[in-house]
Amino acid sequence: MLYGLSAAAGAQSAAVSEKDYLDDVPVVLSVSRLPQRLDETPGAVTLIDRQMIRMSGARDVADLLRLVPGFRVTNAFESNTPQGSYHTTLSDYSNHIQVMVDGRSVYSSYLQGSTGPGLQTVAIEDIERIEVYRGSNSAAYGARAFLGSINIVTRDLVDTQGALAQVSRGGNGIEDQMLRLGWGDERARFRLSADGRNDAGLDGASGSSRVQRVNLRADLRAGPHDVVELRTGQSLIDAGVGFAGDQNNNARTRRIDTSFVQLDWRRNLDADQDLAFQASHTIERIRDNFVYTPDTRITVDFGGQASNSNLLLQHTVRLNPALRLVWGGELRRESVVSRPLYNTEAAFNNDFARLFTNVEWRLHPDVLLNAGALLEDSSQSGSHVSPRVMLNWRVAEGHTLRGGFSRAFRSPSNYEKYANVRYFIGSTLIESVDVARGGMLSEKVLVREVGYLAELPSTRLSFDLRLFDEHVTGLVGREPYDLPGSGVLNTQVFDYVNDEDFRIHGHEFQLRWKPWDGSQFVYAYARVDSTQFYNSSTQVGHYGTQGLMFMQQLPAGVALSLIHSEADAGRYPGFDAAMPAVRRTDLRLAKQLRVAGRPAELALVGQNLGSPYADFRPEFRYPQRVYVQLRVEH
Repeated sequence: MLYGLSAAAGAQSAAVSEKDYLDDVPVVLSVSRLPQRLDETPGAVTLIDRQMIRMSGARDVADLLRLVPGFRVTNAFESNTPQGSYHTTLSDYSNHIQVMVDGRSVYSSYLQGSTGPGLQTVAIEDIERIEVYRGSNSAAYGARAFLGSINIVTRDLVDTQGALAQVSRGGNGIEDQMLRLGWGDERARFRLSADGRNDAGLDGASGSSRVQRVNLRADLRAGPHDVVELRTGQSLIDAGVGFAGDQNNNARTRRIDTSFVQLDWRRNLDADQDLAFQASHTIERIRDNFVYTPDTRITVDFGGQASNSNLLLQHTVRLNPALRLVWGGELRRESVVSRPLYNTEAAFNNDFARLFTNVEWRLHPDVLLNAGALLEDSSQSGSHVSPRVMLNWRVAEGHTLRGGFSRAFRSPSNYEKYANVRYFIGSTLIESVDVARGGMLSEKVLVREVGYLAELPSTRLSFDLRLFDEHVTGLVGREPYDLPGSGVLNTQVFDYVNDEDFRIHGHEFQLRWKPWDGSQFVYAYARVDSTQFYNSSTQVGHYGTQGLMFMQQLPAGVALSLIHSEADAGRYPGFDAAMPAVRRTDLRLAKQLRVAGRPAELALVGQNLGSPYADFRPEFRYPQRVYVQLRVEH
């Protein structure tokens, strides 16, 4: 059988076992759409594995991104939900990264492409690993992977049979709970998970935050060569946002309601080729309204509905011992309906057609060429080709050099192209805010990079270095202009335009080391020099990020983990002011035990053991949080 079934239509293969990504050189499933060893992927990849996820004490995926080189993270629900940004400035939407869950895009069509809600799709306990590709991955996944991709791989059903109950209680109003049930046999397996994540939010925020999720997965063995996987679920995100008395952002509770269904079918055609098909449909419903304080007769409403539908067919084939190929096509429709945002009941549709291929060609036993491209046609932005070429040279056993380039494009979102936000009293136009004229072109990026990967089992050490130069042109920004007749309060509105070209260059690395049995040390560092501007007068300049995690298994079933992260001073993403450096330290201590004869774990987690730090806006503070978690399996 071909090594690994097609990875993209589900991004985890039944042919790739737990052992594969616990080996000295792990297997990556989602980067090029080919299952590949980490030293053969076309670029730098960070793997956050099951052990790191469990021992981190993190309550959502965004918090884990602190351990990825080059990421800046916010935990504020004011930015729609907690999220992270790679290399470009952190904003309300951070829409330059593709986020997938089991190969399904969870890039928000409604929220200008926000990655935030997608990071909340599944509970931490149901995640096996997270694959983060650092650099443009549009050659594999299109415009949405402009500066990177994140694939969240959920746990195999074989590993989650039986029942699990988990509850957390602690400071800052933390009240989390989860119930999971897994059943079935080799012909059909099922998993049903329901969980809730609740707390009082950041200090200074307008209210508490609550995430509720339910997810069902079924894996069916349809025949000796066929596997069918069905996933469906819903998440409800309710969070206090805004500020009392702010006329354009008054205090209220915003709800983001997302539901999805996903079908994956994979067939092993013969020993050298696989076929994969994926169909998915996602619906987002946003409830977000408040009273307009200058005139209480007006209700400001940012609500509406969006959907996306996706069909993908992919063929993976080994042509000879030195040559593998994946190719396929994808059809996608993104649709948004919102009278408050577009001043019409009409739907705004964006249809995408994509053709892609990636060739893995072993030119020499120690030299591997990855060459691929994706042709994308958008009904709103026309056609673009995103190519990538990467050469990996194993200079000695355990030592690999890589170098190459890629080019990518990002089409403007529906809102950036068609926004038409106006406030009325009856038929009288009071004020207009965003009135887009639709004159934007796609953003572009040219990425050049070199890297070095060392995988040294004899010393239990792994080291991955990336040197990069990323040239972004035509970045979309918000710009005021005068529009006569746009309201009685004023005539200045905002448009979205291609207003900035800039370069991002620097270096980043990650290190894993197991100095003795039962221990692991993970360190991530990035130093970035950017000519991007936060605003018209303040340039990003130099900044650094770093994250450290130490894990140690102790006697008597006790486990200790410590996480420390830092991000240099910058600008607040939700407020145009200087933001101080951020430093945070977390500690987790856990004990394996038995409850009523069942395997259990009791954990004490302390998050941000230092002073509260500012997050997203000057008035928002991430407080100290201490909570206790009990999990029991049956």
